[in-house]
Amino acid sequence: MKRKWMMWVLLGAFLIPGWVGAVEKGHFVLDTTGDLIALCTVPQGDPLYKEAVHFCIGYLVGAYHYHVVENSGPEGSRLVCPPDPPPPRAEVVTVFVDWVKKHPEYMDEEPVETWFRFLIEKYPCKR
Repeated sequence: MKRKWMMWVLLGAFLIPGWVGAVEKGHFVLDTTGDLIALCTVPQGDPLYKEAVHFCIGYLVGAYHYHVVENSGPEGSRLVCPPDPPPPRAEVVTVFVDWVKKHPEYMDEEPVETWFRFLIEKYPCKR
């Protein structure tokens, strides 16, 4: 499913001419954490700024919500337990980006792996 959706994003990117900037179309495939960080940190003047930032936040929120649903119910075992009320999304993204910059060893890792390394460290569940 992920690959099919990504193909539509890429197709749209190739059909709209004149897109050049700090973010490259290949970053939207998200092969690595580096790709995700490139999208999350795109400069405001970049032609793909809006798309990149929304993609970044959507990816992170979607992965987190999948974890919540997958681990809900009496048999669930959540790995991440943010405070109530949760911090603003933009704040969490900023802290995540800063955390990744301090852990460059994860830049070539799957983005979801790095995201959950960060979340588990930042918002561990009390057992």
